[in-house]
Amino acid sequence: MSTSTGALLIHGLGGTQYDLGSLHKILKRAGIETHTLTLPGHGTTPEDLLPVRAEDWIDAVTAKYREVAERHDTLHVVGMCLGALLAVELCKRVQHRKGKLVSLAAPVFIDGWSTPWYRGLRKLVYRIPGLAARMRVEEEEPYGIKNELVRSIVKAKFERGENFHYRWVPLACVREVDRLRRLVQRGLNAISCPSLIIHAHEDELTSVRSAHYLNDAIPDSRLVLLDNSYHMICVDNDRDRVASDILQFMDKRPAIARPGRAAAMSGDEVERILGDYREAMLSGQFETLFPLFAEDVVWHKEGESPLSGVYQGRGGLIDLFSRVMDYSRNTFTVDSVGPPEPAGRSIAVPLTFQVQDGPIRYRGASTHILRLRNNAIAKVTSRASDPATEDALWRRLAVASGLEPEGDAMDPETLAIAADDLEDAFEAAAMALRALPQAPSTSVAIRLYAYEQQARRGDAPPHDAPDASVREQMELATWRLLAGLPADQARRRYIALIRRLDPDT
Repeated sequence: MSTSTGALLIHGLGGTQYDLGSLHKILKRAGIETHTLTLPGHGTTPEDLLPVRAEDWIDAVTAKYREVAERHDTLHVVGMCLGALLAVELCKRVQHRKGKLVSLAAPVFIDGWSTPWYRGLRKLVYRIPGLAARMRVEEEEPYGIKNELVRSIVKAKFERGENFHYRWVPLACVREVDRLRRLVQRGLNAISCPSLIIHAHEDELTSVRSAHYLNDAIPDSRLVLLDNSYHMICVDNDRDRVASDILQFMDKRPAIARPGRAAAMSGDEVERILGDYREAMLSGQFETLFPLFAEDVVWHKEGESPLSGVYQGRGGLIDLFSRVMDYSRNTFTVDSVGPPEPAGRSIAVPLTFQVQDGPIRYRGASTHILRLRNNAIAKVTSRASDPATEDALWRRLAVASGLEPEGDAMDPETLAIAADDLEDAFEAAAMALRALPQAPSTSVAIRLYAYEQQARRGDAPPHDAPDASVREQMELATWRLLAGLPADQARRRYIALIRRLDPDT
């Protein structure tokens, strides 16, 4: 018996459901039953991809489609990367009319900005018997992700050996993707279902040429191009827009609270938010936290460590979590999240965590006090169980990471710079920043901006410009923290931080 609305979600090459971020949960909350499958050769080890052919993937998604199509009046098909190619080919072959098609970052052409100039030579390798089976294509930075926090989380997962995505795939497998790409390019005008094509302008794997090709060839299609993501658009900066566009395309609307007085929340809604919060913390998938927060969320980290302070908006939270991962060298993990307890009009959530402090594994505990409003987390107060010990920990980690000076202390060479030479040394450090082999993280770049502005212009203006971006708001907030700092001290701090990034400065 067919009922309700369903969606078949297809993951990418070497990947898992992680490729689609929180899309499964978002669709479920909108009343869409989601279905997925693990593609042949996936979910085990990369070597298992060697015997797999493009037809095996097509057969697998076709079988899954036929299985779930009988259970729904409406069935949408959604694919990411390789999954998008398979979704397109599936809808073409089965003459899908039971729902809509969503193609996310489909690599019809492999011509993104990070693909090497010799990418076309792989076709010559295919002709040499056995060679493609022995060669590997490694997963490397930026991992298809522009967001620095999410990228650092993915990097940490790879380093921990977590099996959420293959670290490499055989070149023989890429050959099958190339065969699938050629199949997809033929007969696209046979697709009769409404289709949504979403692609990022800065996709490093496949340029927008792929999106335009599909949009031009599929009769009933709509194209959305993103401005702030790389290839993995379901987990990158534009993930909220991707989810919103998909829901709208599927004629679903996320619940929107009316302005003014906070909308009452049911017990189920509160339990859902707390459950998702707990799951994101324990899994280390901190990027999945952000949809839970209100746009104007305020996070107050109590204490006197380099992490302490007030972080405003989702952009501020990205800065906070980026600093946590930077300072800890991606070793921060949450061990446990205790049962929530009422705390006045808020909810207290105890948790324990661990982080590597040199040769020692530090274990700590804190409480997150959450204020909920309009089906979102509006405020968080993070309170350490042992504030003095935790503050000292983060001060040590910040200095050891080379990303923060220890209070006003500076290296002896910076302190020894004569006053008459300070201006020249400051300008030389500014030039050295532009020549660094690797750009500093967001948190360090913002701190450098604040020191430079304090040195050149004095105290920050008291108010943001009306059209200030999130990044500009963060820069000005950090600059304001330096109010009253003399220009020469700002110059010395700037030079000291540059030297930590580049000891040869």
